[in-house]
Amino acid sequence: MSVRAENPPGRTSARDREHPEGADVTTADDKHDRTSVAGLVAIVTGSSSGIGKAIAARLAMGGARVVVNSRDAGRAQEAADELTAEGHDAHPVAADVSRPEGATGLVEAAVDAYGRVDVLVNNAGVPSVRPAEELSLEDWSSVLATNLTGPFLCAQAAARVMLPRSSGVIVNVSSILGSTAIPGRTAYVTAKHGLEGLTRSLAVEWAPRGIRVVSVSPGYVATPLVTQTMQRGGFSAEDINRRTPLGRLADPDEISDVVAWVASPAASYVTGSQVAVDGGWLAYGGW
Repeated sequence: MSVRAENPPGRTSARDREHPEGADVTTADDKHDRTSVAGLVAIVTGSSSGIGKAIAARLAMGGARVVVNSRDAGRAQEAADELTAEGHDAHPVAADVSRPEGATGLVEAAVDAYGRVDVLVNNAGVPSVRPAEELSLEDWSSVLATNLTGPFLCAQAAARVMLPRSSGVIVNVSSILGSTAIPGRTAYVTAKHGLEGLTRSLAVEWAPRGIRVVSVSPGYVATPLVTQTMQRGGFSAEDINRRTPLGRLADPDEISDVVAWVASPAASYVTGSQVAVDGGWLAYGGW
């Protein structure tokens, strides 16, 4: 027989914070419900392909209502249609999240469709492979706009919806290159280091007001975009495998499973952290 402690006056439980009023959560036993994302409303930026698409699918399969995003309306619609065809609840929104009106419009569209936002996954990003001395200001600005300014704008817009309810989770999809560096990736590395700083800063500022902010940092993942980026950088999957303790690239689902966990009540005491999903890359030292 177990005894469940009552919450101190004025303090909500982790379950109440992570499954706020209005979320459709029906499982009776908290011990078996802690990893559930059922009923949550989640925005996933850049979710028409690759890691973002896997994250959207994982959340949808877990019972979340998912806002699928791409700059391209057709790609957003196609990705959402795939989820709805499988019986999931998905809503497409075309928006350029690197621009203030795009980020604000995305969050407003989510609220119009579902009434609130419980989870924001800042996944949209662009690669950059170029020697630093050849990097144009235009290329530099473009990478930082999508990979750093975009997450800030989306977090700001989402927080305006989350803060009045004292509940929400923001997951920033970062990279192992937010903690280290390799040649030819100056703009990307700078943006991801900045994203780690943004994660910590927002986590500290918003934790007392009910919002958790966490970064999930993948290593090398088996997606077409990563393959293309590796080729442009002059190395292969075999090169990565030799430098990764687990000896292989990650599957997108291995990233999405971690994101879903971070978004769930099971991670209710996790904020301001960098969760590396890298096959041991950072522990080994990579290159």
